[in-house]
Amino acid sequence: MANLPPFLRTLLVTDGTVTKSIEAYFWETVNVENLGQGVMPIDRDLESLELGQGDEVLQRRVRLVGEDSGAIYAHAESLLRLDRLPEELNHELQAGRIGIGELLRERGLETYRELLGFGVESMGDLAEVFGGNDADLLVSRVYRIALNHHPTILITEKFPLLLYQDTK
Repeated sequence: MANLPPFLRTLLVTDGTVTKSIEAYFWETVNVENLGQGVMPIDRDLESLELGQGDEVLQRRVRLVGEDSGAIYAHAESLLRLDRLPEELNHELQAGRIGIGELLRERGLETYRELLGFGVESMGDLAEVFGGNDADLLVSRVYRIALNHHPTILITEKFPLLLYQDTK
């Protein structure tokens, strides 16, 4: 972690939404681009959300894209327990028009974010999403969001290391 660019380290440990931080640092509007979502059963037990195999979640994939530069700042995959979300929030998330962090902030919901882990990996299958090469590196974090003291959302965010290399 010590060898990562300082701004990327900041994104990895922040307990808030990264979109606003990226907008402030790169000085451009960042749009949440929905790459797909749907309600589906999970294929394994998922202790981090208190779910068992076959329980349904909303799976959502998005990327954060600079409005002017077209830079792809991040990719995120989320698993959401719809049974623990307020009905209005549930509908807005399923409509897929806005990021999870923005929705939670807009609604003023009390949440707790817990970082579960960090990692570095090659882009592999995500090279197409980022417009990079298979061997380019991604830095990731996994965290969960609790609503009403219950784990409700599990998010994995991945950041292309090359894009942040110049942020020293």
